[in-house]
Formats: sequence, C-alpha cells, structure tokens
Amino acid sequence: MQRKNLIASAAVSAAAFGALAATASAQEMLTGDTRLACEAILCLSTGTQPGECTPSLQRYFSISHRKLSDTIRGRINFLNLCPAANQTPQMAALVNAQANGAGRCDATSLNVVARSWTGLDEGMVYISNQMPSYCTVYTSNAYTDLSGAVPRYVGIPERAGYWVEAQDYARALADYNARIQAEDEERRRASLGGGSN
Repeated sequence: MQRKNLIASAAVSAAAFGALAATASAQEMLTGDTRLACEAILCLSTGTQPGECTPSLQRYFSISHRKLSDTIRGRINFLNLCPAANQTPQMAALVNAQANGAGRCDATSLNVVARSWTGLDEGMVYISNQMPSYCTVYTSNAYTDLSGAVPRYVGIPERAGYWVEAQDYARALADYNARIQAEDEERRRASLGGGSN
C-alpha cells in the first residue's frame, strides 16, 4: 500500500519519468546505486515519503564533503546514475534543483541561512521572509509535489518572524499573534505612562 502511495504522490512527475514508468520490468532490473538514484529522484519529488524511500534517501544524504559545492556535485553525480536523469532538459533541471535544495530548505535551515543582522534597533537579528533562490527553484519545480511540505513564514521580519514546517503553521501563527498582541499592549501601556512605577 505504501508503494502505491509513493507512486500516487509522484504522479505529478509522470511526464518526467515516462521512460521509467513505461517499462516497469526495466525498473525492476535496476540494482545498486542506479536503482537508489532513481528512487531518490522520486522520493525527493514528493512531500510524502513512505518507508520505501529510506534506503535511497540515506544513500543520497550520506554524500557529504567538506565544501558544500563538492557535496552538491556529488549528489548530482549520484542522481545522474538514474537513466532518466538526463533524458530531457526538464529532468536535468529537476536533478539540479534537488541536489541544491533537498535537505537545505526545511524550516530549521531557512531560519539559519535567512538570518541577517542590522545595526539599527539596537542590533536586531532578522530572519528574511524570502526563501533562497535554490529553495524556490526546488519547491516550485514542475516535477515536484512538495505543496504540503514547503515551510511557511510566520509574521514579518521586523517583528521577529520565522520559518516553520507547514504542518506547524497554524499553531505557530497563533503563538506569534499572541506574542505580538502582548508586546503591542505593553508598548501602549508604556506610552500612556501606565508602565511600572
């Protein structure tokens, strides 16, 4: 049943994976890293990843080098082991987007890379509400279906906004709005002279 969910989740990628889908028996013949690379492409294309994705994603994320550029290049080389990876320009773009964005576009990562410091307002730290371009390319690729898994931004940068995982957005937004309301009330009291005596 989970395998069917994987295939259903990857349906948006059907055009890109036509060569693999057309010959299911050929896919069964793929082995080793070639098979893991094809599975990784499918698994990185969907926000819903069943247990069958674990071996291929472990192999993909195990590719790690000192320099980020070497890690990305290694991951591209791994994904390119899949015969369908370079069959069309769209597939090549998908592989490139996956290697640049997968594992780098979750809320935790975004809250680190989107952080900036300003000398204004007593040196405040802001987290931008704009995703890095590599995340935008990955999450909006025509052959990915990450709609339910894309992190969302809560609030505004000037009021300590931040990124959360999509499933946590409603709770985080309620917490954020309660905090902003309390801060605004405190400022109002202070401006009216109703602060501490």
